Amino acid sequence: MSQDQTTNQSWGGRFSEPVDAFVARFTASVDFDKRLYKQDIQGSVAHATMLARVGVLSDEERDSIIAGLHSIQSEIEAGQFDWRVDLEDVHMNIEARLTAQIGVTGKKLHTGRSRNDQVATDIRLWLREEIDVILAELQRLQTGLLDQAERHAAVIMPGFTHLQTAQPVTFGHHLLAWFEMLCRDRERLLDCRKRVNRMPLGSAALAGTTYPIDRSITCELLGFEAVSGNSLDGVSDRDFAIEFCAAAALAMMHMSRFSEELVLWTSAQFNFIELPDRFCTGSSIMPQKKNPDVPELVRGKTGRVYGQLMSLLTLMKSQPLAYNKDNQEDKEPLFDAVDTLRDCLRAFADMIPAIQPKVEAMREAALRGFSTATDLADYLVRRGLPFRDCHEIVGHAVKYGVESGKDLAEMTLEELRQFSDQIEQDVFEVLTLEGSVNARDHIGGTAPAQVRAAVARGRELLAG
Repeated sequence: MSQDQTTNQSWGGRFSEPVDAFVARFTASVDFDKRLYKQDIQGSVAHATMLARVGVLSDEERDSIIAGLHSIQSEIEAGQFDWRVDLEDVHMNIEARLTAQIGVTGKKLHTGRSRNDQVATDIRLWLREEIDVILAELQRLQTGLLDQAERHAAVIMPGFTHLQTAQPVTFGHHLLAWFEMLCRDRERLLDCRKRVNRMPLGSAALAGTTYPIDRSITCELLGFEAVSGNSLDGVSDRDFAIEFCAAAALAMMHMSRFSEELVLWTSAQFNFIELPDRFCTGSSIMPQKKNPDVPELVRGKTGRVYGQLMSLLTLMKSQPLAYNKDNQEDKEPLFDAVDTLRDCLRAFADMIPAIQPKVEAMREAALRGFSTATDLADYLVRRGLPFRDCHEIVGHAVKYGVESGKDLAEMTLEELRQFSDQIEQDVFEVLTLEGSVNARDHIGGTAPAQVRAAVARGRELLAG
């Protein structure tokens, strides 16, 4: 019986019996790593091109290999490729098909490389592309936030601390807080991409190769920014995947916070916004229900990405150098984190521009809870009183308001003056909601003019 009939043709030379059928399925990764087919072929084309330039392959062999690889890619994308579990992974499936197509020349493709540096290269190529897609979705979401913030720069709503009414803010200002969070996510992803974009190809199994390869050629062909500096680290490093998942976990945490507010705001108790029907579902038993399923689901999916980050950290924490079979477990957590973040960003980028604020309900809520109390204290400070004294004076005024059922702006001048004779008629200019938000006219403040200026800065940032 031939070797090919008994053992895996990529490594079966020293084995005398085939792998147990269950073990073959248990150790195979092709069911999930086949999504790397495009990057695997891309890397192989660059590798064959480099081998021909340094004289390891002839030009004819190179051309035959590249034509065969392109033919295989067409088969895969047409759904006509037969993925075989017995060939373990995407790499050997493609190489076996190449050899079946072009003969012995196909077996020369693997010269000077290992599946260890091959898979490390594939994952980096794949993640680099996915980060670019995620960044595009992130920018689409940020643009939607900017558009909404500009449109509603002067819409007043209550700001909260401890989920209690604190001070009035503008809806545009609140949306720009989300925008700022996403700016940090964008910075992290861009920075992460730099470390993803380093090429391990040429590290071979762990020690490099004796063939006269030129890594700068493949580096340029594949669009990497740099070549990995150590072959041991090149094949075993998964920091870039962990770093991405950490950035993804932060981004999901931010969207979970957005989601929590959206869920609250759509409730009858808040009634601040209206979500379009296409982002909601109903109840099977309660006909009146309109459930904010998209933000709820994004909030729930956050835990998945947290879990994938912990999976990768745990996977790598005890591995000696260099490559170990454990690393086969890097792909599914990474794939899921990428898919989850990308899909959540897409859902939000579609949904945020369609949110309709309920302007009057927001304003009415801002009128409750003595939200201009700090403005009254600041007014008294400007009249020459120490802030701590002003704080106490306003506290007494609020206590009176609670007992009488009156907001500060609803009290008469005489009522207010019983707490301080420094209060004059002009106090009502700062006790109004508009007076409060307009007074915060500085960079980062909630004044409508500052919201519009921040929107302009945000558009410049995204354009750059």
